[in-house]
Amino acid sequence: MKFLKIGNKIFKLHEKTIIMGILNVTPDSFSDGGKFFSIGKAVEHALLMEKQGADIIDIGGESTRPFAKKITEKEEMNRVLPIIEELIKKINIPISIDTYKSKIAKEAIDIGVNMVNDITAFRGDKKMVKIISENNIPICLMHMKGNPQNMQLNPIYKNKVIDEIYQFFQNRIKFSINNGINKKQIIIDPGIGFGKRTGNGIEDNCKILHYLSKLKKFNMPILIGASRKTFIGNILENKKKLPINQRIEGSLAAACIATYNGANIIRTHDVKETRKCLDIIDCILR
Repeated sequence: MKFLKIGNKIFKLHEKTIIMGILNVTPDSFSDGGKFFSIGKAVEHALLMEKQGADIIDIGGESTRPFAKKITEKEEMNRVLPIIEELIKKINIPISIDTYKSKIAKEAIDIGVNMVNDITAFRGDKKMVKIISENNIPICLMHMKGNPQNMQLNPIYKNKVIDEIYQFFQNRIKFSINNGINKKQIIIDPGIGFGKRTGNGIEDNCKILHYLSKLKKFNMPILIGASRKTFIGNILENKKKLPINQRIEGSLAAACIATYNGANIIRTHDVKETRKCLDIIDCILR
């Protein structure tokens, strides 16, 4: 696939890697929980990321870090919708909603959101596939073992992790298309850090990035979100796990190798630094 249309923007995937800036409007996200919880701070940060080179802003109102507590639909709606309503008036790039709840997705789309990022790949809410089909907007399907509450308890892969992920996408893509989703609107995300083993000499996330090109067989845009994840802290630890705010170099390394191996969209907290790195990678590759 050479092109991806999100809202009124057409991205030429063969020319440039798309950067998705992360906007967590939660009190408990693993990296930036509480920082952008107010409407003013959230909008200000989104506009800053746009200025720094973000191509999409991904807004999430429920933390999906390991062992995070679920919140009600009403609470998530109260967190994200007022911010979207304010941001949509000021921003010139597409907005994605990071949710697996169909009602929140519909409300966000009605306001003007251009894409849905569903960590459950349509498994969390049976009504979500209909919402996406009816609105014909891009959907990102992510691989995850279990759910955020249990995904890191004891993840097990019977085969190579990339092979299980490949089989998962075969199933979810078929399900999506059979339920009216336009194939050109599907983005796939192998789910770095979501039910993947890390530490003690086992690094599933590194294996995914190493063999990422296998997922190119689907001929769909690939999204990678490795930014500040636990596996980076584990690899770079010096007697104790590296703090989240010291993982930027590891995040950039992961973003660069992901792009080299076929990623089209990089989801990141650190837009300015990632844009600089990927501009060089894009110049070399494309």
